[in-house]
Amino acid sequence: MISGSISRRYARALLAIGVESGRYEPFGEALQRVAELMQDKSLQTVLENPSILPSRRKAVMAELLTRLGLEGPVRSLCLLLVDRSRTEFIPAIAREYRVMADEHAGRIRASVTSAQALDAGSATRLTRALEEKTGKRVILEQRTDPELIAGLVTTVGSIVYDGSVRTALEQLRHSLLEHEQ
Repeated sequence: MISGSISRRYARALLAIGVESGRYEPFGEALQRVAELMQDKSLQTVLENPSILPSRRKAVMAELLTRLGLEGPVRSLCLLLVDRSRTEFIPAIAREYRVMADEHAGRIRASVTSAQALDAGSATRLTRALEEKTGKRVILEQRTDPELIAGLVTTVGSIVYDGSVRTALEQLRHSLLEHEQ
């Protein structure tokens, strides 16, 4: 819980700066790039190892940010996180930032999982239906899972709409087992 509040606090501060400067979208993209690099175990080891001098850890982060071409508030945030030994929070901060930026922009992310990839027309119809339901612009992320057999599983925020054949068969199986007893 503490890590969530820490991540939200840093994300909220960066978003405020981004909104004020009109650059909150590029800030989010830059922060996401840093978060993706933080998945590298050797980088994590260097940045989170207390036996490595803080000045060395900061120099490594500064070099990384320079190679990414990052300046300004995102760079400052990352270097501050090194100073405070909180670099492990960067991926969570990036996730929180994305949620807050989406909310600020009046959009929501939805994920749809289907047995086979959706054609463009189906994806467009689904996006429009979700936009009507939520009242927000929907960014649809698509995945495939052949085990669904057919149908869709759509997640919007914390709400899951499961219209998969796999789930229907599972519910039927449970129903038959209950009636058998």
